[in-house]
Amino acid sequence: MKKVLLIMLSMLVVLTLAGCGNGGSNDSGNGGGEEEAKVFHIGIVQLVKHSALDAASQGFYDAVKKEFPDADIDWKNASGDTATCAPIVDGFINDGVDLIMANATPAVMAASSATGDIPILGTSVTDYGAALGIENFSGITGINVSGTSDLAPLDQQAQMILDLFPETKTVGILFCSNEANSKYQVKVVKEYLEGKGIAVVEGSFTDSNDIAMVCESLCDQIDALYIPTDNQAASCSETIANVVLAKKMPTICGEEGICSLCGAATLTIDYYELGKVTGEMAVKLLKGEAEITSMPIEYFPNPVKKFNAEICDLLGVTVPEDFIAIE
Repeated sequence: MKKVLLIMLSMLVVLTLAGCGNGGSNDSGNGGGEEEAKVFHIGIVQLVKHSALDAASQGFYDAVKKEFPDADIDWKNASGDTATCAPIVDGFINDGVDLIMANATPAVMAASSATGDIPILGTSVTDYGAALGIENFSGITGINVSGTSDLAPLDQQAQMILDLFPETKTVGILFCSNEANSKYQVKVVKEYLEGKGIAVVEGSFTDSNDIAMVCESLCDQIDALYIPTDNQAASCSETIANVVLAKKMPTICGEEGICSLCGAATLTIDYYELGKVTGEMAVKLLKGEAEITSMPIEYFPNPVKKFNAEICDLLGVTVPEDFIAIE
């Protein structure tokens, strides 16, 4: 009988201790012993501060925070210095981030060179094949890189020049020679215009120090100017505007930010929405709902024709009704 009582007392002690343990878990606020939600650490490396890239990064940030309010997002800017992207990425890697968002082609190139393990999502990238050196690019990189492209239909942008300025015989293209995405756009637009019998003059610059001189020289040789989606050109839009407005040079731009300062018209995308799409891709990756190596590059589906009313008035251009004025 004593043995039975001892056994019963022992079982009661065990049950009491187990109950205390469970009560402790509930008091700690972790859902009755459930594992706490992971706090994700994300690094954003942005090449340069200007309206388009700022909007894309903000869209990404907002989309991720909507799903993961506690996410730790470290947003760093390379201030237009391509070489600065690498140490920013290295810092993210040392911090053990779960994902890197690389905003602009040089940022994607730096991130891809630095790690083959951490998922990388790019945005504001025109052509991933050119950026990553992938021939016959199919839309899926097969490595730890995916993201969104800001590529608008380049043939339609080139045709804008001929539609709005029909007397044009020679077109100049102003771009940064250090940007792979710009070289790709130049190639496509040049081929299209030359196919229409238009002469094309390239004006390449390396940084902000020579852009005014290159732009000035180029404008002396041409009837109209095309500026592609180029990060360095965007960051120097005021400098370009000082030249083209003084010369009343008809200018078509690859995106709205540049056009708002120095262009007559553009076929543009919404960079904030593009960033949101990139953020939604990040959410899928972090939730384990997708694999980075098989995630297709996504594109903005509905580019919009926009015009700069002040500059069009200066040039005496009549804009078709399907164009929207830049606010």
